[in-house]
Amino acid sequence: MTDETTRPSGPFRLGDRVQLTGPKARLHTITLREGGELHTHHGVLKHEQLVGQPDGSVVANSGGHEYLALRPLLRDFVMSMPRGAAIVYPKDAAQILAEADIFPGATVVEAGVGSGALSLWLLRAIGAEGRLVSFERRDDFAAVAKANVETFTGGAPANWDVVVGDLATELPQAVAAASVDRVVLDMLAPWECIDVVADALTPGGVVICYVATATQLSRVAEYIRGTGLFTEPDANETMVRGWHVEGLAVRPDHRMVAHTGFLVWARRLAPGAVPPEVKRRASKSSYGDEDVELWTPGAVGDRQITDKNLRKRVREAERAAEGARLAAAGAQGESATHDEGGTEEAGRTA
Repeated sequence: MTDETTRPSGPFRLGDRVQLTGPKARLHTITLREGGELHTHHGVLKHEQLVGQPDGSVVANSGGHEYLALRPLLRDFVMSMPRGAAIVYPKDAAQILAEADIFPGATVVEAGVGSGALSLWLLRAIGAEGRLVSFERRDDFAAVAKANVETFTGGAPANWDVVVGDLATELPQAVAAASVDRVVLDMLAPWECIDVVADALTPGGVVICYVATATQLSRVAEYIRGTGLFTEPDANETMVRGWHVEGLAVRPDHRMVAHTGFLVWARRLAPGAVPPEVKRRASKSSYGDEDVELWTPGAVGDRQITDKNLRKRVREAERAAEGARLAAAGAQGESATHDEGGTEEAGRTA
């Protein structure tokens, strides 16, 4: 793959995902296929009507109803892609990129991979020169994540490794000690991995954890603090409230994306460094067995997905990935034909 073939612009091709906005602003996301059709109660829209059209085109179906066609943005894609596990919302992904300072060329470790939403944001941020190593305990979740990433990027990124296994045991074999710039932990009990993460991080590197509940936030922050290997942890949450803006009718939306999770992060100290003592008021920092019970999967509301539903998601993701691969292969063929024609014309001119 080249940057030209994977760039999300240019005329629509077979295999592309297209977001259609129809009557009453209803959205339909389709993958363009030969002979494909979108059937609604407003009529039929043939996929071939979109092939060759530029982004932002308006096409009409058999009933005369018009649809605005656009390639989905990354935030659109992650909100509609097949899911094996819950995703990191775009608002939180943006904060992770900012607070962890994910930069081009960085070596980043991620656990767990879930459905691949955060992986896509991280891959975009580190660029072709960076490296992303993602850990996932479940084969089926890893399969969904791989297919989703291939669907959006047009193929498997060369700088992305997916390791099926437990981060706590697999990380030392996957990366060298003190070689990782950033670690992102999206898991139920991130404190169980902090020690091995500390060994993998380079001095000054960042670990950032995404957790759902206040009890998880408390425990991971206290564990990071107790190691003496990191700076004082910081924590926050992000809430996004949209606004309705139409003429003089300017008001907050009735619905908003409020709490989805907490972020807590800290930086790795140099070996042997002792941070200055932080003076704080006395607080309840200890906890016992009854407190730990509150952090079990059932107590924190860990969502389970049925095997039947998950198999369906895997099939959906793999079909979409196959369409993306066909589109990338077709674009490469068109590029090669164009280059050959240009060379032949140059020869005749000479």
